[in-house]
Amino acid sequence: MDITKFNHFFHQPTFHPLVTIGDLARSDTSFYEERDWGMYCVILFDSVFGELRKDGNAIVYQPGSIITLLPGQSMSIKVDYTAKRKGWILAFRPELIIKTGLGRDFYMFDFFNYDFDKALTLDDREHGILTGCYENTFAELLQTPDYLTNHMIRLCIGRLLSYCKRFYEQRYAIRNSAKYNLGHTLETMIDSYLSSGSAAQQGTPNVSWAADQFNLSPNYFGSLVKKELHISAKDFIQGKIINAAEKLLSTTEMPISEIAEELGFSHSNHFTRFFTSKTGTSPLKYRKGLNK
Repeated sequence: MDITKFNHFFHQPTFHPLVTIGDLARSDTSFYEERDWGMYCVILFDSVFGELRKDGNAIVYQPGSIITLLPGQSMSIKVDYTAKRKGWILAFRPELIIKTGLGRDFYMFDFFNYDFDKALTLDDREHGILTGCYENTFAELLQTPDYLTNHMIRLCIGRLLSYCKRFYEQRYAIRNSAKYNLGHTLETMIDSYLSSGSAAQQGTPNVSWAADQFNLSPNYFGSLVKKELHISAKDFIQGKIINAAEKLLSTTEMPISEIAEELGFSHSNHFTRFFTSKTGTSPLKYRKGLNK
């Protein structure tokens, strides 16, 4: 779904083609039919107005609760027409963060992948902070566009997401929780790094880089991955690089040299040797095999 169609549910114009803020009080009830909007969303509920489901699973929420959605995830609410709808939603297209600083750091916001059956409920101070973030983002959307517009909007979104990160981790001590999934988080982190343009700027991800993201030493991180995932950290990361390469080879017409650069290889022949050693065939032969 594009931003203009999304805004129709809130009876508001489109101020930016890739991001919007919606006031739930202005939303159509049809907005809450089950659907995947194909966007990143952060929803702050200021009232309870129906039965909430995320990907078909019931979510308990109350006034002051937030939930998040990734592209590919769906949400629905069986609306109680006697209750007032109150709250805010931030929605932005993935294109907004590709090859940007926000995209480079997006792996930090791993709360998008947390799987809880109860929404995070904020205290009054936290609620005031997030409400201010929504208002500041909306105020920036209302500004006359100039060369700083996208930069300022990403800063606003980054601030809101950073506070969400803090509140989730303070509330659930997520890194020590049984629900903290190392494999899923590591996978999402690498995917984000490779798809955001960060690899082209900083090089291919490796064990030292991944360990830094968890604030662990490479040796300890490697032993932790081996224990939890039964695979070496190096092989896990390299497998994700191969997956990304195969996706680019099969879904785009990018030259091999551009794919190598996108994945962080300094020379295309380095990428070719790596890909061949891992798959048994060269990138060019792999693509030709798909075409056949």
